[in-house]
Amino acid sequence: MKDAIYNITSGEPRKLVQSTFWATLESVARLLPAVIAFYGIFELFESYQQNRPLNTRLFLYLILASVVWFAVQVLISTLAYEKQYTAAYDVSEKGRTKLANHLRKLSLGFLDSRDPGDLTTMMLGDYALLESAISRLVPQALAAVILLVLAFVSLCLIDWRMTLCLYAMLPIVLLVVKGSNILMKKLGGRHIQAKVDSASRLQEYLQGIKEIKAYSLGGQQFARIQQAFDTLRKESIRIEGVLGPVVMVAISLLRMGLPILVFIGSYLLAQRSLVESVFLVFIVVASRIYDPFTTLMINYTEMRYALISGERIMEIRNQPEVAGTEELNEDYTIRFTDVGFSYKEEPVLQKINLEIQPRTLTALVGPSGSGKSTIVKLLARFYDVQTGVIEIGGKDLKTVNPENLYSHLSMVFQDVYLFKDTILNNIRVGNQTASFEEVVAAAKKAHCHEFISALPDGYETLVGEGGSTLSGGEKQRISIARAFIKQSEIILLDEATAALDLENEAGVQQAIKNLVADKTVIVIAHRLKTIMKADQIVVLDKGTIAAKGTHQELYQTCELYHKLVDMQNEATNWKFSKG
Repeated sequence: MKDAIYNITSGEPRKLVQSTFWATLESVARLLPAVIAFYGIFELFESYQQNRPLNTRLFLYLILASVVWFAVQVLISTLAYEKQYTAAYDVSEKGRTKLANHLRKLSLGFLDSRDPGDLTTMMLGDYALLESAISRLVPQALAAVILLVLAFVSLCLIDWRMTLCLYAMLPIVLLVVKGSNILMKKLGGRHIQAKVDSASRLQEYLQGIKEIKAYSLGGQQFARIQQAFDTLRKESIRIEGVLGPVVMVAISLLRMGLPILVFIGSYLLAQRSLVESVFLVFIVVASRIYDPFTTLMINYTEMRYALISGERIMEIRNQPEVAGTEELNEDYTIRFTDVGFSYKEEPVLQKINLEIQPRTLTALVGPSGSGKSTIVKLLARFYDVQTGVIEIGGKDLKTVNPENLYSHLSMVFQDVYLFKDTILNNIRVGNQTASFEEVVAAAKKAHCHEFISALPDGYETLVGEGGSTLSGGEKQRISIARAFIKQSEIILLDEATAALDLENEAGVQQAIKNLVADKTVIVIAHRLKTIMKADQIVVLDKGTIAAKGTHQELYQTCELYHKLVDMQNEATNWKFSKG
């Protein structure tokens, strides 16, 4: 139970204290009419049996108590509602923020192993379930348990035989509920997976809408998303159709306590071992005592479903973050020693030995799949090496604080992502505290000030999701402006001009030339003519270093490099022809 509450509250069980207290108080207040009725019935029977007038003053007090109860009930219900929903949205907001912050600190290896729709469903759908659980289900469940225990003890003091009749079917109900847990876990897990798959296929559908149009893949023909939605429908029907009857059976079994109470009570009355007033009181109490249990049973499946969501969230929250406590010094010598790395079981890098001196340009070249991007990702600690060691200034990257490492790195990749925000704030990603003047200065160095100034709102222009409202060259230059404003000592480039037209290429190349002056630069080179003056060119082939040297040295001594250069020269002179 303790673990369940911990998971449902995303590790914040204390947030339930106030909401549970007020929910319990609300449930107790709802039982007060039964107490008032008890005293009224008792007085009626006492006056009848003793042949005396009714105590009118007592009835006036009872009427006054009913009025006061109504006012108090409204006040308590209002406060309970406020406390419950405040706690729910507070836990949800903090939980989502903590989860997002934790995801940022996990390795890319872990994130790549998760379906993108899974994390989206978790952030939105799973936390929506937890909001419902924390605001309503869990407080009501805890309040019901507390209330039923108090009611059991109180009623035993009046008549333990009648109390046992009321609770007679509870053990059987608990067995039914316990037996449904395994079924709930299985069906709930399948239903959540169906929601994850639907979110993933929808995301895939929206991102690939251009291809869907180009190849006439209409909505009905796009079988993946259709199948995902159909599976979600079936799983939704299955979970309701199977678990609904279980809940109804549990409620019906529980309410069997009332006929048992009437039968046993009538027998005891006939035997004159039970007074009429006590019997009537238990009949009145029975009309209300099952309400919390009924609510608990109705909410039980939803609460178990929310528990599955809580377990999924805490599984991610418990994943180890990329560790490290040391900080880099002013020595930016980069050294790879016997580095090896595999994606799952497939080796990508083997025995990589490489040294990169500060303030030099090192280019990584080689065929597709040779390991160029992996080297850059390992240096950026998107992944940790599996064998060997990478050092910067003599410090093993595995021991360096990731936040400190990223403060010394700037990365400009081929695929630039811009946030749905202003151009100003997108450039400020490189330095959150930069002034407007500093942003403009960085934009000028990146050759993007002119096109930004020409926009209707200038630097306050909103860009679409991912930068969809800007051209590829414009996005690249904004990305370079980010790197300028960060002023990092180490620059990692996935050659930014590879997919640009000639007009944009010239501007981006000049921006990169300004950026890398007096920096330690590692560039993944796609166009070999752009790195002929590199201090060091590293030729990679099938995850190993085939050769290292300058352009002239490699062109004369490395067959693979010579072949790559000649192939690109031929491709440059390629033209369309008829036949």
